Amino acid sequence: MKSLWTEIRMILSPDLVEFATALLHATGSQGVTVEEHALDTFIPPDPNAPYVGGPVAAYFEGETPEFWAQKVAEAFEDCPGLPGLADLSARTVEQEDWAEGWKQHFPPINVADELLILPTWEEIPPTPPKRLIRLDPGMAFGTGTHATTSLCLEAIVAAWRENPLKRVLDVGTGSGILAMAAAKLGCPSVLGCDIEPESCRVAAENVASNGLSGQVEITDRSLEKLPSGYDLVVANILAEENVRLADELVQRVKPGGWLVLSGVLKEKEAFLVEEFSDRGLAGPDISYRDEWVCFSFKKPA
Repeated sequence: MKSLWTEIRMILSPDLVEFATALLHATGSQGVTVEEHALDTFIPPDPNAPYVGGPVAAYFEGETPEFWAQKVAEAFEDCPGLPGLADLSARTVEQEDWAEGWKQHFPPINVADELLILPTWEEIPPTPPKRLIRLDPGMAFGTGTHATTSLCLEAIVAAWRENPLKRVLDVGTGSGILAMAAAKLGCPSVLGCDIEPESCRVAAENVASNGLSGQVEITDRSLEKLPSGYDLVVANILAEENVRLADELVQRVKPGGWLVLSGVLKEKEAFLVEEFSDRGLAGPDISYRDEWVCFSFKKPA
């Protein structure tokens, strides 16, 4: 007999998706998918209308759809800055339905011909790349499919191609994907930090399953309690959090090192550049994907 699950669906603006995903997991979700927003090809969008993003679907085991709908609505109401969920919908689905649906949203990902991120349900190619990361969608943000994650992965590869990375710090590590990428590129000492205990647990499991426990440490210590002197510091978090932590982030980059920032919407680009403009950094090099931006700053040697 197939297991029955509750599917909760909602529409959120792109800048809230990452935070909402973490909140849904904390409420009890066993998995979250973020779909692309569909546009009517024959009706041009209103340029003055706010972009509302695509559907977000979260899956919960046990209880009833009514129970989980109430739990999710209460969680959002208790969290300042998140909108109400008047358009929230809940229904019962079979496990096979959404588990298979996950797979179509998480294809293998090639990063600059240096890394391959492969879900566990995909067979390893007959001639696998030297640097392979096995990672499934799970209870932490970051699989490589989101634009900000892929931009950060490419920025890490670019920094590594310029100089070997000996120490890397991944702030807000989520699934641990960026930390693991640095380790796969040969960095002997990588530290991934996250304030969410569940993210730390998932990241540590991913690190272990990829055989990287000797290179990657996962910690729940806050940024201000961590050492400095990193060749590269990467923070794939929201623009406001990057700015709030600006002093701490810059302090942890060694002279000649890189600071990579993402999780930033295009509309926040000028805001972030201005906030980091007087901190003694060169750059930034800026890259774009969809509505997201990634910044690569360098601290002069």
